[in-house]
Amino acid sequence: MNSLNRRSVLLAGLGAAGTGVLAACSSNSSSSPSLIGPSGSQVARTEKKRDGTGKVHSLNLTAAPAMLDLGGGTVAKSWAFSGQAPGKEIRISAGDTLAAELSNQLPDKNPTSIHWHGLALRSDMDGVPPVTQTAVRAGANFTYRFIADDPGTYFFHPHVGLQLDRGLYAPLIVEDPKEPLSYDDEWVVVLDDWLDGVTGTPDEAFAELGQGMGGMDSGSDDSSSSSSSGHDMGDMDGMDMSGEGTDQESPSPSTSDSSGDGMSMKFMLMGAESDLLGGDAGDVKYPHHLINGKVPADPAVYTGKPGRRVRLRIINAGGDTAYRVALGGHKLTITHTDGFPVEHQQVDALLVGMGERYDVLVTLDNGVFPLVALAEGKNASGMALVRTGSGSAPKPTVRPKELDGTIVAAAQLRAANDVRLDSKKTDRVHRIELTGGMDKYNWAVNGRRFGMNEPAANPLLVEEGQRVRLDFVNTTDMWHPMHLHGHTYQLGITGPRKDTTIVLPKKTVSVIFDADNPGQWMLHCHNAYHGEAGMMALVAYRA
Repeated sequence: MNSLNRRSVLLAGLGAAGTGVLAACSSNSSSSPSLIGPSGSQVARTEKKRDGTGKVHSLNLTAAPAMLDLGGGTVAKSWAFSGQAPGKEIRISAGDTLAAELSNQLPDKNPTSIHWHGLALRSDMDGVPPVTQTAVRAGANFTYRFIADDPGTYFFHPHVGLQLDRGLYAPLIVEDPKEPLSYDDEWVVVLDDWLDGVTGTPDEAFAELGQGMGGMDSGSDDSSSSSSSGHDMGDMDGMDMSGEGTDQESPSPSTSDSSGDGMSMKFMLMGAESDLLGGDAGDVKYPHHLINGKVPADPAVYTGKPGRRVRLRIINAGGDTAYRVALGGHKLTITHTDGFPVEHQQVDALLVGMGERYDVLVTLDNGVFPLVALAEGKNASGMALVRTGSGSAPKPTVRPKELDGTIVAAAQLRAANDVRLDSKKTDRVHRIELTGGMDKYNWAVNGRRFGMNEPAANPLLVEEGQRVRLDFVNTTDMWHPMHLHGHTYQLGITGPRKDTTIVLPKKTVSVIFDADNPGQWMLHCHNAYHGEAGMMALVAYRA
């Protein structure tokens, strides 16, 4: 069963029951604990405690088909918010209320939603069908209304199937009315890997990946953990490896790559290796890597003046690609990650996983400089330009030396004093074992593929007021960017506050958070294809 069909079954069987379906299912079972629903009284009580300004920003977002000009003569037939990708930036101040009406004009009865990635908002506005709301059906509208009380760099995207890997995403900037940083200008930089409407669709890519290297259909209910992980699958005799290690030159829509045994290789990426990511870098071939919606041959351009200090807000909205980011001829000073401030640290380049955001400060030199997003391990890159003076643009394939300079991992950063969690006893520990592999494409949490059976089964239980520790134990041969909804966690005792963090193969990462936002929340790999295959779990508050 492909991803669309599987989602349709879930939405028909569960989403139709309405908001809070998981809580209702749990409370009806004598063996299950009573859970706080996404729109329960505790959720409303917490919302009232938020420090709101009373100011309301009302806007309309239309999800619809769009012909997107990616530059360089490339036009992609895709889906987007209000006809552009990235969508129009939303910018509000901390404490303001956002009232965003979503109009679903997608074709073929496709339901959709909006997830406000990184925001600790009220549970029933988190945009995750069927957990927190019924999906917004085609032709219908739904208004998201919530207080955004944490300043920072965020973005929004659907949480239905693989819609994230189309053009349905946009930045959300929550400004700090007491901004402590001093700078002259801002530039929001959105990174994305792109195939939709060029070599096929994300659902076609998932269908191919879902066959697995062992030929298993991704729609199977087999939820066991595979002993084979990553792309090391043993007997590969006869397989076409012409695309090994690169997704720069993907086949045209009419081309069908295949192995000697007839297995399709149109979308599956082989041989993508990265030391920074611990080996296997990704699953999917992408013909393009974009910065602010443009290919390197026709790049987005920031125009400024020498000597000015600019804040870059960098967002990785990609589906399957981590990016190593550098600005040629410049050092970058990291000030925030995932919206929260850190002790400043100067680097040459950043490694940004899917769903992660970094804010950096840079003082501009005089000339024309490439901002390069190297697709880690994939022998491809995106590029934009910073222009502060005369000069010719560098080649689209330019690789600044800074890409091979100092790169600081998130775990090496320290949270700023005012956002560091107080030291206290841990009340609850959950082991989050990341399991599965390419053999059966059965990515899972603790061996269970979310959505294959009852979604409410075996939730990760927490109680309001608890200090919770999550131990991400990666048993696979591939890295995973693990994202928690509705909260920010802290890496270790003094590490940065984040909502998405890279967990390397065969490594363990421990994070802590305070259970202060009651409701039901997803915890999942932000590789869109791993998440859709089942690497998700539910974090649920007990009533």
